[in-house]
Amino acid sequence: MTSHHFCIAGHGVRVNFVGPDYDISLLPSFAPFAQTHETAAPALVMDVDPSFRFAPRGEEVGQFDCGGANHGVYRTNEGNYQFEISDIEGRLVAVFESANHFGHCRCALLAPQHALRRYGLNNALMLAYSFATVAHATLLVHASAVRCDGRAVLCLGPSGTGKSTHTSLWLRHVEGTDLLNDDNPVLRLEADGHVRVYGSPWSGKTPCYRRVEAPVCAFLRIVQEPENRIERQSFLAAFATLLPTVSQMRWDRRVYTAVNDTIGQIARAVPVYRLGCRPDRDAALLSSTTVLGRKPH
Repeated sequence: MTSHHFCIAGHGVRVNFVGPDYDISLLPSFAPFAQTHETAAPALVMDVDPSFRFAPRGEEVGQFDCGGANHGVYRTNEGNYQFEISDIEGRLVAVFESANHFGHCRCALLAPQHALRRYGLNNALMLAYSFATVAHATLLVHASAVRCDGRAVLCLGPSGTGKSTHTSLWLRHVEGTDLLNDDNPVLRLEADGHVRVYGSPWSGKTPCYRRVEAPVCAFLRIVQEPENRIERQSFLAAFATLLPTVSQMRWDRRVYTAVNDTIGQIARAVPVYRLGCRPDRDAALLSSTTVLGRKPH
């Protein structure tokens, strides 16, 4: 067995490859997060073992839609969770099982193709990480995040609403902006009540795997409209905007309560704006001057 150590948003992750069939080449996006050794007890340990299978399969409790691919979730009589990872064509490519705290998982990659093995393991780690860290006020969110003036702004909304388009407009028209993550940054509510965002090994269709972080100064809910306008949302509207960005397990009281508590505190700590906008320079200047306090050029 070979072990590899990573630090993602301050949380340790250990991946143990059992046998010669699997190795670190399955995780190229994790390279920026690699560590030579563990500095603390990991939040997540994943054993990748070709001999692992879960049997019998438990009762189905949910489905996750990850980029058009549905991943089934099952629960055994002992309370363990079982996940079946499928690709966009519906082929089963990986399975993993965890106790309900998600701290230690066992995974098998079922596809012979290297690309599908990478896909299966990345999705297994993404799901396991998101649920293993919720108890630490940590949320893996569906958002596109940029940094400017040492602060971060996260664009939110369903797929196809223009999150990446708006952050790309910041990159072109707002001086000093860089892309932190384009699909799955990590939010942490710190002990002092401040909110920070971190890069992650998961970034959707845009490769952006950076071990960087920044305090969050605003969230932007992107809505396509014929005119550019921005307004700050109330607490309830902000909570409703943030909630769908996080993978939910409504059937698990511990996970669901932790997610809702963290979102509520984040919605009180950081302003959330509704940005009705066109995909143009003026929209980027409007949002940046509003949330950063910059004077318009």
